[in-house]
Amino acid sequence: MSRTILHVDLNNFYASVECLYRPDLSGLPVAVSGDAEARHGIILAKNSLAKGYGVKTGEAIWQARQKCPGLVCLPPDYRKYLRFSRLARNIYAEFTDQIESFGIDEAWLDVTGSKELLGEGVLIADTIRRRLREELGVTGSVGVSFNKIFAKLGSDMKKPDATTVITAENFREVVWPLPVGELLYVGRSTQRKLENRAVFTIGDLAGRDIRLLKLLLGVWGETLWHFANGLDESPVRQVGEASFIKSVGNSTTTPRDLVNDEDVKLIIFVLAESVAARLRRHGLKCTTVAIHVRNTELLTFERQGKLFEPSFVSTDIARKALELFKESYCWDKSIRSIGVRGANLVAAGTKLQLSLFGRGRGEEEALEGAIDSIRQRFGPYSVQRCALLQDRILAGFNPKDDHVIHPVSFFR
Repeated sequence: MSRTILHVDLNNFYASVECLYRPDLSGLPVAVSGDAEARHGIILAKNSLAKGYGVKTGEAIWQARQKCPGLVCLPPDYRKYLRFSRLARNIYAEFTDQIESFGIDEAWLDVTGSKELLGEGVLIADTIRRRLREELGVTGSVGVSFNKIFAKLGSDMKKPDATTVITAENFREVVWPLPVGELLYVGRSTQRKLENRAVFTIGDLAGRDIRLLKLLLGVWGETLWHFANGLDESPVRQVGEASFIKSVGNSTTTPRDLVNDEDVKLIIFVLAESVAARLRRHGLKCTTVAIHVRNTELLTFERQGKLFEPSFVSTDIARKALELFKESYCWDKSIRSIGVRGANLVAAGTKLQLSLFGRGRGEEEALEGAIDSIRQRFGPYSVQRCALLQDRILAGFNPKDDHVIHPVSFFR
């Protein structure tokens, strides 16, 4: 049986919520941004007026103000956004119990089982948009389709406050002419690789030999080919369904540009300590370490590598992250932000085959456990590595409190 999937995207969410609390901002270009003084000065969200000036999410505040000198920048208040996100979710729950969040302002809804009682997907989508507007004062764009990928694509096609329908019969006409970069998980790097092979549209991707795409992109090539051909069958998670923690990570936009390996080393050790502490708190160890690097031109890359054995020791995580960085980055541009993540997690008490070449971990693990206890009692800066004292401005942040809310992964 064909499914009916909705994807609801709350328009200009952060900025829209802020404007509800500040009626005096009506008619003004408004953006929610990080702290320019601490170099977290990027645009997180903007309203339609700011968008009309060309202000883009992710660009620096100074760039946005060059385009829009009268731009009003407000600091983010996640308590407000989480409240409105919960209120929106309460509305969705009146139509289905299959609701899967994709970040704070987006969600998939499977309304296949609700159609006989509540009407077709388009009617449900229009009802949800009306209720968001009338009850919460925010607008949403809704994509209606037979799978999650095309529902997400539909919600992006018309903004604000619109419903877009993509069916099994019309997706070739509606979806295939779109640029390949519009497809979920085709980032800038992947888009460049595809365009270098004359794959400019989603239709071009759908028509390519899947074996050649696997050679170019690995398993992602096969996944993206299935997406483009409308073959996504991933389910929408049911409300209350537990999801095992798949990775633990932290990232930061640095107080100043990083210009050499020593700068990167300081940031990676701060992030690795936070990741390791969170792993220990959850009773987990990671077998893979991944890094995310963004330069001053906002170009990003990710790399990952396996550890010799599972670990929640910060030194192990930091060494692997530094190794990945040095193997992958050449200093043609300064670096703006870095992330470190522990993935492929196992329970800390899992029994593993010991290696003849491994080393005893008991003392290191006990030491880091003792440091956790001290920091919990006396604060995050009570015990620090000596290396981090070399540059208090660069390394003097607490990733646990100073973090970014990222969308959850599409994959289960």
